Amino acid sequence: MRTSRIRTATLAAVTAALALGLTACGGADTSSKAAGGDNAAGTAQSRTTSTTDGKGGAEQVNSGGHAKEGARSTSASGGTHEVAGKGTTAGAQQCRGDEMLLTAVHRFAGQQGDHLLITASNEGGKPCWVTSYPSVKLGDNIDGPALAHSKKDNPGGSKHITLQPGAKVYSAVNLFDYGSKNHTATSFALALRGTDGQDGPSYSVDLKGDKPQFSWNEADVLNWNTEKPYNF
Repeated sequence: MRTSRIRTATLAAVTAALALGLTACGGADTSSKAAGGDNAAGTAQSRTTSTTDGKGGAEQVNSGGHAKEGARSTSASGGTHEVAGKGTTAGAQQCRGDEMLLTAVHRFAGQQGDHLLITASNEGGKPCWVTSYPSVKLGDNIDGPALAHSKKDNPGGSKHITLQPGAKVYSAVNLFDYGSKNHTATSFALALRGTDGQDGPSYSVDLKGDKPQFSWNEADVLNWNTEKPYNF
């Protein structure tokens, strides 16, 4: 009886091996297609994951006005998404002008590097984000075009900078005075831009400090930043 059982088990094993061999030969194309299907599914999943970051990157600013650096992941547009420390940016909306404290100071008046330092502080109770550079119109030029972005500025204007309540970001208006045909003012209009490049409502900003009056022939604007520009 023992010998019969061994022979029966051996015959069953050989039969199973032959069946597997035939399946491997005859079903190779099917296996290849299945593998291809798995790869395609993996690619689709990867694309879905990569697009969840949206456009540009994000940077969070704490209430001290400084950026906290955390995990980075590549976004769909090739930028970086920065998640700051223990804070959360979940559900953060674009900053609105009526939630922001906007101030400006004339720095290096009449000297090389003459510019207007713009400070925007989140006075609301929730995190919000800014992007790109502010839309600025100097003096009484309310109906004219906004100033262009500075060609000498660092890249990175497409990222979101998320401000916790009380946090600050900075920009600057570079002033170029080439002679007598210049303009003079003590205030300007500012609007926040969205990710689509469209301007929000404009708000009037009066300059503070000892020399609020400024002059210019040409001017341009820097991107929002967590650090003060030209902080010599």
